[in-house]
Amino acid sequence: MPLLEPEPGALRPRGVSGPSPDRVPPHRSGGTPEPLRTELTGLLGAEKVLWKVSDLVRYASDASPYRFVPQVVVVAEDVDDVSAVLSYAHGRQREVVFRAAGTSLNGQAQGEDILVDVRRHWAGIEVLEEGRRARVRPGTTVLRANAALARHGRILGPDPASAIACTVGGVVANNASGMTAGTTRNSYRTLSSLTFVLPGGTVVDTADPLADEELARAEPALCRGLMAIKREIEADPALTARIRAKYEIKNTTGYRLDAYLDGNTPVEILRGLMVGSEGTLGFISEVVFDTLPLDRELCTALLFFPSLPAAAAAVPRFTEAGALAVELMDGNTLRASVSVEGVPADWAVLPGTTTALLVEFRAPDADGREDCARRAAAALEGLDLVAPVPSVTNRFTSDPGTIGGYWKARKAFVTAVGGARARGTTLITEDFAVPPSRLAEACAALLELQAEHGFDAAVAGHAAHGNLHFLLAFDAADPADVARYGAFMEAFCRLTVERFDGSLKAEHSTGRNMAPFLELEWGPEATALMWRTKRLVDPDGVLAPRILLDRDPRAHLRGLKTIPQVEEVADPCIECGFCEPTCPSEDLTTTPRQRIVLRREMVRQQPGSPLLDGLLGAYGYDAVDTCAGDSTCRLACPVGIDTGALMRDFRHRRHGPREEAAAALAARHFRPVEAAARTAVAAAGLIPDRVGDRLLEAVTGAARRFVRPDLVPRWLPQIPGAAGELPVTRRAGAAAVYYPACVNRIFGGPEGGPGPSLPQALVAVSQRAGRPVWIPRDVTGTCCATIWHSKGYEEGTRVMANRIVEAAWGWTAGGRLPLVVDASSCTLGIAREVLPYLTPDNRSLHEELRIVDSVVWAAEELLPHLQVRRTVGSAVLHPTCSMRHLGDEPQLRAVAEACADEVVVPDDAGCCAFAGDRGMLHPELTAAATAREAAEVTARSFDAHLSANRMCEVGMDRATGRSYHSVLVELERATRP
Repeated sequence: MPLLEPEPGALRPRGVSGPSPDRVPPHRSGGTPEPLRTELTGLLGAEKVLWKVSDLVRYASDASPYRFVPQVVVVAEDVDDVSAVLSYAHGRQREVVFRAAGTSLNGQAQGEDILVDVRRHWAGIEVLEEGRRARVRPGTTVLRANAALARHGRILGPDPASAIACTVGGVVANNASGMTAGTTRNSYRTLSSLTFVLPGGTVVDTADPLADEELARAEPALCRGLMAIKREIEADPALTARIRAKYEIKNTTGYRLDAYLDGNTPVEILRGLMVGSEGTLGFISEVVFDTLPLDRELCTALLFFPSLPAAAAAVPRFTEAGALAVELMDGNTLRASVSVEGVPADWAVLPGTTTALLVEFRAPDADGREDCARRAAAALEGLDLVAPVPSVTNRFTSDPGTIGGYWKARKAFVTAVGGARARGTTLITEDFAVPPSRLAEACAALLELQAEHGFDAAVAGHAAHGNLHFLLAFDAADPADVARYGAFMEAFCRLTVERFDGSLKAEHSTGRNMAPFLELEWGPEATALMWRTKRLVDPDGVLAPRILLDRDPRAHLRGLKTIPQVEEVADPCIECGFCEPTCPSEDLTTTPRQRIVLRREMVRQQPGSPLLDGLLGAYGYDAVDTCAGDSTCRLACPVGIDTGALMRDFRHRRHGPREEAAAALAARHFRPVEAAARTAVAAAGLIPDRVGDRLLEAVTGAARRFVRPDLVPRWLPQIPGAAGELPVTRRAGAAAVYYPACVNRIFGGPEGGPGPSLPQALVAVSQRAGRPVWIPRDVTGTCCATIWHSKGYEEGTRVMANRIVEAAWGWTAGGRLPLVVDASSCTLGIAREVLPYLTPDNRSLHEELRIVDSVVWAAEELLPHLQVRRTVGSAVLHPTCSMRHLGDEPQLRAVAEACADEVVVPDDAGCCAFAGDRGMLHPELTAAATAREAAEVTARSFDAHLSANRMCEVGMDRATGRSYHSVLVELERATRP
């Protein structure tokens, strides 16, 4: 047993009050049952089969109000894996559901048998024809695809608000559209071709000229059946007219029946049917889009109206003026958005009925923008606008920052409102469309219906297209509240269909919560055609049963998930998944959403149950140890949930008194600790490389086993040698105090790297620019406290946080000089992370300090006074997660662009997860976190590999096999006389 074993039971939830009625039942504690587990492992390999109960639970939730626990999770790597799973399911009467990002709002990403993860290994985009087309793999996020297309001035047509997380495969499978897509820019209209796998294993590439011939040979009955349905529809003028009319407004309810009218061959029909089929007809393995121009010139306003009907009534004048987007946000939405960073605080006191329209015109150039501004101004004339709080301007602007803030508030609709709901309630997101001319009438009717059933929903949506969303919160653990929700849904569906002839699902696709109402909207004849389509394509019912078609009239009330209260920081989470793409451990263990999902299941369980013990047993490594603690999840979460902070708190809970005391002792005596660390690194450098690496790996490996793997770092060959002596500087005449971080006092730069050490380089360029810096002689023994903070050592953090603030106060003469810090994580630590640990007096001192990252210092204070004498041809840049928190990425790029003719930031750049020493504690974490970025970096050669934090540079060295160094070292070389 390790010397410092984590405290037993430390992670056990403190508020367990189970058992909850919807808990995972005790017989599931063993995970995947036999022979399913053994058979799939033999078929696919152990690494592709997730079978532990913790794996099943973390995949059981998505962004919807439903929760279904799969029997097993398969992580498919390629089409062969998908085909093998489908063949296996056919032979054993099993069911298969595909899941990518899990951002769907109606339960489409959940299954009760075999769930197939088609995100992890399915990312990638190939830009074709100078951006006019794009070949995209289904696990690629919309944001990532658009980043690649933006270089060519192009963009995808669909633009869902969840673009940061949702994947292209899910967007096509749901025909998700978004703010501007409407009925003309969605997947159905902008797809060039599809490649998909049918339930029987047949692979179809609709771009292949021989596709119909090959399909007829492989699946003749399917081809005959599809053409028979086509003939039936075309022979019925009334049905044909009804189908065409249904798609004049946004509609994703049921199968896309106009595919039978638009397609002339079985392959063409299937190409259309696959769009919006929610994985019930096949697996989409590749998509080719016809892209659209990216108009970068914007004219945007957020306009406030006294009521929802008043705002809705104003929509036509903007659409007629040519606005591409007209988005609606009601008072509940606006007030909830205050939780979103950057949203004006006075929105919290907006009157209850206040409603806003976010109106945007787009143009390709400045002349077009001026024309848009004239049309926008004309549309504003005579409107009954209100300005109930000081931040409201009701003016059009082209300022990118202001426009970005408006869209941030709009895109946070679901998460912001969900985060503001009562604790412990379940969130329902509804999505419907009516003819745009009847939008104001529909808004008034919706308000009346809500009041009748005791709901006060938040409403937002794509008003230009008659498409609204509204959010309801209710207690899924209370049968009476579920009944109230059920009654409301019945009334709402009848209102939408019978009064407005609207679409019950405009863009979120049918899903579990609208499947029972499919016939209400489409009628028995069209619904029967949908059932026939399903039986033709999937005669054995293998794919996603009950997700799009369901004869149970109460199916939408089955599987509703309760939301038990856990730690307060996590309670606002609606399990949307926006955090997942930014999480370094996403492809290794768990994501922030899954960490919270697992925590909630622990609370549902009965205390002492074997299933709870199994979840706790896996949680230590899967959730706590492999969290990088960088808190980039907070940046991605619209309401700022910091799961990294929660994991740091869990690390603290696991510490015993002996461990906490040892950490605090190290903080109090950090000067000898620092000296010992530097001496050890220097001594390691004296051992020949091959022998030394093996020896040091063996020594640290033994220490890890004796003490604890999560405490003792593993020796890595990429660890740099010891730092040299700090340069001598003078206080007199200094423009700033330079604080070399302890990592740069212990570790040197890359072996054989360019130029001087980082401290020497920063001193030299500062002197060269006429802005000399001074390094205090007593910096040794101080630290930004991140060493302790990241591991959850509260007393050690408190000791060092107060020491560094007191020292900085003295060095800077009470804040008169800025404190320049040469590691971005340390800048973040001193500027922000120490605050909760300071005494009241030291907090007052901290308020007077000006803490500046060295890259910001270089970009803003040095570059204007430096002459660049030489540049490298190309440089690849790794922005650190700390710089994202600080907002310093533009300055990093500015310095790099001064040093290189071409600067590339990889599209997949993210947190390297080295996180101080976490990359040495868990090298597998850094390997997983950097895999995609490393693939981009190594796909071509660069003259320089640059970053702004020594340990991140080490992490990227290890990931890429290339040598990274500080951008400031490169700046010194570029400006050296």
